Amino acid sequence: MSTINYSEKIPNNVNLSEDRTLQRALESWQPNFINWWDDVGPEGSTNFDVYLRTAVSVDPNGWAQFGHVKMRDYRWGIFLNPGDASREIHFGDHKGEKAWQDVPGEHRANLRRIIVTQGDTEPASVEQQRHLGLTCPSQYDLRNLFQVNVEEGRHLWAMVYLLHKYFGRDGREEAEALLQRQSGDQDNPRILGAFNEKTPDWLAFFMFTYFTDRDGKFQLSALAESAFDPLSRTTKFMLTEEAHHMFVGESGVSRVLQRTAQVMNDLKTDDPKKVREAGAIDLGTIQRYLNFHYSVTIDLFGADQSSNAAIFYSSGLKGRYEEGKREDDHVLKGQTYKVLEVHNGQLVEKEVPMLNALNEVLRDDFIKDSMAGVARWNKVLEKAGIPTRLTVPHKAFNRQIGALAGIKMSPDGRVVNEAEWAAKKGEWLPTPEDFAFVASLMGRVVDPGKFAGWIAPPVMGINRQPVDFEYVRFG
Repeated sequence: MSTINYSEKIPNNVNLSEDRTLQRALESWQPNFINWWDDVGPEGSTNFDVYLRTAVSVDPNGWAQFGHVKMRDYRWGIFLNPGDASREIHFGDHKGEKAWQDVPGEHRANLRRIIVTQGDTEPASVEQQRHLGLTCPSQYDLRNLFQVNVEEGRHLWAMVYLLHKYFGRDGREEAEALLQRQSGDQDNPRILGAFNEKTPDWLAFFMFTYFTDRDGKFQLSALAESAFDPLSRTTKFMLTEEAHHMFVGESGVSRVLQRTAQVMNDLKTDDPKKVREAGAIDLGTIQRYLNFHYSVTIDLFGADQSSNAAIFYSSGLKGRYEEGKREDDHVLKGQTYKVLEVHNGQLVEKEVPMLNALNEVLRDDFIKDSMAGVARWNKVLEKAGIPTRLTVPHKAFNRQIGALAGIKMSPDGRVVNEAEWAAKKGEWLPTPEDFAFVASLMGRVVDPGKFAGWIAPPVMGINRQPVDFEYVRFG
C-alpha cells in the first residue's frame, strides 16, 4: 500500500487504524512532539505559511505535493515503501532466509540501539538549525531550510513508529527520551558528537547538509539492506527525502563560490582581506569550514575496527552501501580490508578482518561520494577562471574517534608535532575570527527575489516556480 491516508490524525500508509493500541500510544506521543517543535524547532516561524513539499504517496512518481502550509500544521506521519512478501535476506549468516517482519529476540537490543541512534540524529539537526531562519540570505533559502527541518521531523516519526510498534515499553521510553535529549546540552546531549556542534551560520548549514546529511544517506542505505523488513522499508523512503537535503548543501556552497569568484574577478584580486571587505566569503574560510565539517562527519562512521559492526552485519541488521551491487559472497568471513594506524609516528596500512572494518568500508564509500561533489564545486571556480581549488583533507585529519583519534595530522596527510599543529591550526580549521566574519554577513534578507551579497541566486526556483516566488508568507 503506497497511498498515504491524510484523513487520519497521524497520516500513514501502514493501516494504523487497525492497531488501536499502537494508534493511541502514538497519539499520546504526538503532543510531546509538537511541544518539542514549539520549544526548540525553527525560531519565530509559528505563523509563517511556507511553500513545502508533502509526501502524498511513496510511489516514485507521486510522492510530493507542493503548497503553502503552516509548519506547525505540517502533516508529519508514518510512510513505508511497499513491502515484498518474497523478500529474502541477502547478506550475513541468515543469507537466503525470509526477511523478518518482527524483531527476533536475540537481536532486539542491537536493533533498538541502531534505531535509537538513527532517530536521535533527526531532532538534533533541527535543534542545531533553529536560529538560522533569523539570518536567512533569501526567501528561497529560508524555504529550503524549513523543508529540511520538517523532513527531519518526519524522519524522527519514522523511527518512533518502529520503537512503538516493535519494542513495547522499552520502545515507548526510548521514544520519549528522543525528545528529552538536546543538541549541545551539557547534562543530556545528543548521542553522536557531530550533532552537539553548533550550526552558527549559513555557510556551516550548507556544509552540514552537504557532508553530514551525506553521512545520513550512507547510514540509511546500509539500514535499507536490513533483514528487519520494516526498518528496510522505512529507510528506503527516508532516502528519497535525504536527497533534497544534500542538494541544499551542494547547491548552497556552489552559489557561495560563484559569488566569491565574481567578486574576485571584479576586483582582480585573490587577497582574502579585499574579498571580505567586498562582502564575500574568501576561499580560505570556505576551505577551513569544509575541513571542519568533513572531519567531524567522517567520525560519525565510528571506530575503524568495530566488533559491533561485525555483529550487525553477520546478524543481518545492517548491510553495506549498495550491498546488492557488490561481487563477493556477502558473508565476508576470511576476507580482509586495509585500515590506517600510526606506527612510530608514521601512518601505515594494516590488513584486518573485513567484518571488523565495515565502518571503514562505509566511511571510504562516503569519502568517494564527497570528493565527487567537491570536484563539482571546483568546476564553479574553474568556469570563473579562478586557479584555486578546494580539497578534501586526509581522512586522519582532525579525528576524534578510532585509531586515528588525537593524531596531529595536516590536511595533506603529514603527521605533525604539537608545535606545528598549534602554529598551523588556524590555517586548517575555522578560527574565532572566521566565525565572527561570517556572522557579520548574516543579515536577514526576505524580500522575494532578493539575495544577500555573499551568495549568488539559484539557477531556478523550486517546483518550476520563479526564483522571486513568494516561498514564505510571513503572516
